[in-house]
Amino acid sequence: MRTVLILASALAGLSAPAHALDVTAAIEMAKANGCFSCHAANEKVVGPSYSAVHEKYKDDKDAVASLAQSIQYGSKGKWGRIPMPPHPGMSTADIKTLAEWVMTIKP
Repeated sequence: MRTVLILASALAGLSAPAHALDVTAAIEMAKANGCFSCHAANEKVVGPSYSAVHEKYKDDKDAVASLAQSIQYGSKGKWGRIPMPPHPGMSTADIKTLAEWVMTIKP
């Protein structure tokens, strides 16, 4: 019986995410870092909508890493002439959380 419980626990861990995304924290982070000044969930503001970003990267297995790099270092030319400013003061963990959150916003 003990072996069955250990195996079940191990298998359950395989399908579970490494961590649960705290959507409320991600939204607060986006607010605190001025993300909503240029982005909205479903409409273009200065930059693309979060749902458009999701659509562009949805089949990219490295989407979170690519988005995290754009958040941290900024980007030019991915969405037109207006560049995205860098956010070097944000922690790597916060940047990853924002990138993961953006990839949850579907049209």
